[in-house]
Amino acid sequence: MFEPTDRAVIELAETLWQRIIKDRRLDLTLHSPSSRHIDADTIRHSNVREIGSEWICHQTLEELGISKVLAEAGFTKEQIQLALTQIVSRAVYPASELKTASWIKENSAIGELTGYDCQNITKDRLYESALRLYAVKDQLEQHLSHKTNELFDISDKIVLYDLTNTYFEGQYQGSELAKYGRSKEKRNDAKLVVLALVVNIYGFIKYSSIHEGNMSDSKNLSLMIDKLSGCTNAQNPVVVLDAGIATEENLQMIKAKGYHYLCVSRTKLKDYQAISSRLTVLLETKSKRNVRLRAVSSCNSTDYYLEVASEDKYETANSMRSQFEERFELELQKIAQSVERKGGNEKSN
Repeated sequence: MFEPTDRAVIELAETLWQRIIKDRRLDLTLHSPSSRHIDADTIRHSNVREIGSEWICHQTLEELGISKVLAEAGFTKEQIQLALTQIVSRAVYPASELKTASWIKENSAIGELTGYDCQNITKDRLYESALRLYAVKDQLEQHLSHKTNELFDISDKIVLYDLTNTYFEGQYQGSELAKYGRSKEKRNDAKLVVLALVVNIYGFIKYSSIHEGNMSDSKNLSLMIDKLSGCTNAQNPVVVLDAGIATEENLQMIKAKGYHYLCVSRTKLKDYQAISSRLTVLLETKSKRNVRLRAVSSCNSTDYYLEVASEDKYETANSMRSQFEERFELELQKIAQSVERKGGNEKSN
């Protein structure tokens, strides 16, 4: 396997051999103390464990300086080791605490990297560690936000704000956050929580928070905007919102806090004209579709508007109009047949 002249390998092999002899780990009787012949065909692995993915994740955590942040937050050495063990394990093998505990004990060598004795791992200790990590979520997110910008030399000139929700199976009684609300997965029979995220254009999370399941899409935006100054390295980045959040009240609030915004208009702009001094831009999407961008203005608004037109959009609009016309004509035919038929009536759906 190795060059016989490699001194590092020879010294390591000698050290390991002396440890084996000293600890009496051999499963056979030596003919002489100097005997070292091994039949490779008889070698068996008794404790095989994974280490590749764990090593990559652990190196990433070290590069990000997570241990230092946890230490500054008051974590003990053992708590840091357990936290790193948990983070890496949940990244490599995302499962419940019970399954994760079994996987760490039976399949992974993560303890060799973090220094934590994995035989002490239980689901309850993983629960406690997760709660301890969540208690310092804001410090971790702020550190990671600045650290990833530093490592990848990026600036948060544009950030995206959005909400999603997830549901719980079962009653989930006693929770202050789990509420019935509008489920994006159509599970209106189950209680929900809402996850709010601010990310930059590279996908790095700037800030996150969990809210009641019946929270509206616009309720917590003000708090998230206030958090931006501590989580980004750009002065007043552009906040990108979807139409569901871009109410007039929210837009005015963002503007009052000194930020710019980019969103899809919730209202159709009727009286507008193209700005002649601005060029019309033609783009080709990844799917080879043509898109036209044109700056327009309206005397009723001081906002900057961009008209986005594409073949797909025209086709979709025409298809919707055709479907509406077909249904309308079908209903008219039903009415006509009902009027002409004896005993018929003029009511139609």
